[in-house]
Amino acid sequence: MHVAVGSMNPVKQRAVERTLAEFDAEIVPVGVDSGVSEQPSSVEETVTGAKKRARGALEATDADYGVGLEGGVTRFEYAPGVRLVMWACVTDGEHLEVASGPSLRLPDSVGARLDAGAELGPIMDDRLGTENVAEAEGAAGALTGGLTSRARALSEAVACAFGPFVTTRYEVE
Repeated sequence: MHVAVGSMNPVKQRAVERTLAEFDAEIVPVGVDSGVSEQPSSVEETVTGAKKRARGALEATDADYGVGLEGGVTRFEYAPGVRLVMWACVTDGEHLEVASGPSLRLPDSVGARLDAGAELGPIMDDRLGTENVAEAEGAAGALTGGLTSRARALSEAVACAFGPFVTTRYEVE
């Protein structure tokens, strides 16, 4: 199985490698534009970015599948605060599947900075005194005390989006 990941971010690549380890997949990162803002601020924008990355990765390679991963922030009507969300898209060029990973509430002070137009990665770096937390544990790892990580959370989204391609329990339409 040859899989193109629409990002050069090593965390996104690790998420796909982790998910597809049992398939002995060849994973190739491809730098593609998400077509959305650096900090997607809705589920719609986050999913749009994941779709564009998946399609772009597939089109740029001879891979069997293109995978797009996008993290964003949003508010949900029935859950308090600003939430971190992660979405994945998988396509084989004919079919396209999207799925979400977990979401978690961000601290109110982080949400306030996001509402003012800042991006999550730099906010978390300031808060943690780090550089490039988005290419390490991510906000998910930092805010769960290591119970999860950005790669693990993204991996769940990838697994759910890949499901219809690797099992006969779906009819992919």
